[in-house]
Amino acid sequence: MGTLKLIALDREDLEVISAHLQDAVARIGDFAWLPAEKRFVLILNRFDWLEGEARDRTHHRRRTALHFERVDAVKRQAIQQGNPDAVLNLLAIRFEETDAPGGVVELLFSAGATLRLDVECLEARMSDLGPAWSTTSVPEHESADVPDDSP
Repeated sequence: MGTLKLIALDREDLEVISAHLQDAVARIGDFAWLPAEKRFVLILNRFDWLEGEARDRTHHRRRTALHFERVDAVKRQAIQQGNPDAVLNLLAIRFEETDAPGGVVELLFSAGATLRLDVECLEARMSDLGPAWSTTSVPEHESADVPDDSP
């Protein structure tokens, strides 16, 4: 699979980007809030779930840029801004419309870390920046306890 480029203009589009970025890791130092441009940018190492399935079951990561336009404010929770080398694991990205077409984008990371972007409207772009590289580390998630329906 080649490099991936996606744009999100509504919640459903953002869900696709979120799925591709699940388990991406990012250094806090690779986050940039550019208030004069009303843009928030982050660079991540995306775990390429599809690449491993499509090829020889070798797992890969790709350097990927994600940016949001028309951002009015950025709020952080449980993010050590003073530690640029701290690494966060992205779990999901959500959008909640609060004052159409504006709303709030939440980037949810492990350990309760959250970025909250107040946006005039949803406009996000994701672009792979280069080739994939092999990794032996595969993200794992605890499975939810499924109730046993047997009598």
